Amino acid sequence: MDGYQGLTALIESAWEELNSSDAGRRDLCLDVVSDVLETGRLAQNDVERAVERLATVALSGESYEVRESALHAVCTASTHYELPYRVVEPLAAGADGFEPLLLAYVLAVLGCTHDQAALPIVERFLHHPHSEVRREASEAVTELHWHRESAQDKTA
Repeated sequence: MDGYQGLTALIESAWEELNSSDAGRRDLCLDVVSDVLETGRLAQNDVERAVERLATVALSGESYEVRESALHAVCTASTHYELPYRVVEPLAAGADGFEPLLLAYVLAVLGCTHDQAALPIVERFLHHPHSEVRREASEAVTELHWHRESAQDKTA
């Protein structure tokens, strides 16, 4: 089994284990998924499938810790792979339902998509009562504007 197959087997094993009834065990499984994503060695389609599953967990009625681990893994993916907005769009749609610290993860991920469709969602949180949310929203807006200007420069 080569390294790539080993990583995909590891992530599949973590998904199977995620069905465990123990929240602590599910949290550890999500840490394994995050570790695999951090390698930067998965195929783009595998990453997108993983992020879609992670978004489902983050939006679920799971414990705070499990949802935080899922969002942490999505953030990890967003730093090692180019995530299309369509993959994280469910997080954008559910942004208002997240606790402030979890919302900060969502805003960071939206900024990393470099997709202008994320801009109106992110801008809504620039005046949020929680300072961490405002900071992440500001950084995401800056990232989205920078990418738009950079893209315009390339076409000029």
